[in-house]
Amino acid sequence: MSVAALLLLWFVLASLPWVNERTFVVIKVNTPKSAWIRLGEVVVYYFVALMVAAGFEQRFSGNIYQQDWEFFVTTLCLFLVLAVPAVVYRHQWLPEQQKQR
Repeated sequence: MSVAALLLLWFVLASLPWVNERTFVVIKVNTPKSAWIRLGEVVVYYFVALMVAAGFEQRFSGNIYQQDWEFFVTTLCLFLVLAVPAVVYRHQWLPEQQKQR
């Protein structure tokens, strides 16, 4: 798997909570999702993304290299940065479009 494909996967996973009104893309909620539910989804999707990356590391290099806390802080920050376009879409672009209607 290329780095670009992995980053694209991370971008999609980071954006899912913000562009979708269903919880974990499956559970339909009658009320709008709260920010806490969205943040919980981001955390779960972050761990899913880490597991996918570790699986590909195992497959292509033969083993998974042990990481310290700095690695996880850096990848979490990257994951949150990849979520920024979806957050802007949800909290700035959509309300502006609704105001113009």
